[in-house]
Amino acid sequence: MSAATGLCEGCHRTIDEIAAWSRMEDPEKRAVWALIDERRARLGVQAAREGQA
Repeated sequence: MSAATGLCEGCHRTIDEIAAWSRMEDPEKRAVWALIDERRARLGVQAAREGQA
């Protein structure tokens, strides 16, 4: 977890999102994915799947 952002440095989720993930329904997970995309864009981080050829 990054002390500066409060996000996991690998998946860019909060600790609460990570803890709740296994109990989330698909729509909730999709909402978190959208937040992750926004966070990555804000932080200037490219998603691993986007960097694969």
